[in-house]
Amino acid sequence: MASQVVKFAGLSDRDRKKVSPLPKLAEGDRIELRVRRRSGGDETVALPPAAASVVETLIDRLLSGERVAVLTEDQELSPTEASAILGISRPLVVHRMDIGDLPFRYVGKHRRASLKNVLALKAKLDVQRKAMEDLAADAENLHLQYGI
Repeated sequence: MASQVVKFAGLSDRDRKKVSPLPKLAEGDRIELRVRRRSGGDETVALPPAAASVVETLIDRLLSGERVAVLTEDQELSPTEASAILGISRPLVVHRMDIGDLPFRYVGKHRRASLKNVLALKAKLDVQRKAMEDLAADAENLHLQYGI
């Protein structure tokens, strides 16, 4: 699979004010999309529950001002694209690939890692960052309370 550039989309402040939030979905609720064609015709598409959940999350994130991208799990990413997701530099992503933390394959001379593996590494890094933050907070508390 060829790599595609990760494209983010967001709503302007004006658009966010125009759109009303989606009511929270309850079990058994359905989402139907009504598409108005330029020609004037209308079409209605019913979404399955799994897709409705994704649409609900997408709209919530857009309305909160976040930029979002939709990718498939098997999407292959370049080290630059992976660095944007991981929040680390491109050379550090390449280092993670070289030491085996991030599985990858070569496409010609270019490295590609699957989104699934990038997200797994991100989860691991997030746990490590949280542990380091907790450790730093504990050290700060010890210093403030006991002068250690």
